[in-house]
Amino acid sequence: MWVLLILFMAAAYFLIIRPQQRRRKQTESVQRGLGPGDEIVTVAGLYGTIVEVDDQTVTLEVAPGVNNRYSRQAVAQVVTPADRPAEEEPATSDVTAKDVVNPD
Repeated sequence: MWVLLILFMAAAYFLIIRPQQRRRKQTESVQRGLGPGDEIVTVAGLYGTIVEVDDQTVTLEVAPGVNNRYSRQAVAQVVTPADRPAEEEPATSDVTAKDVVNPD
């Protein structure tokens, strides 16, 4: 009897709880990465381009000159991310420690 109960709980964890946690983390990462210029879809199916983002809301341009304000949690997915300059990475050189000690 106990084995059946443990198997049922393990199945519930792997089939229900774990995928739900993964979807929640993915949604949170999408919502954290929002920025002006991203084309998004809301949970209601509205397409728009982000004009402004703050902590709790996003302002979308849904038609030329028509801006709507939505909660950040209303964003379902990013359709087309905006072209943003890549973050500066530290420059790497081909100089090794051997070259510094013996500059021959």
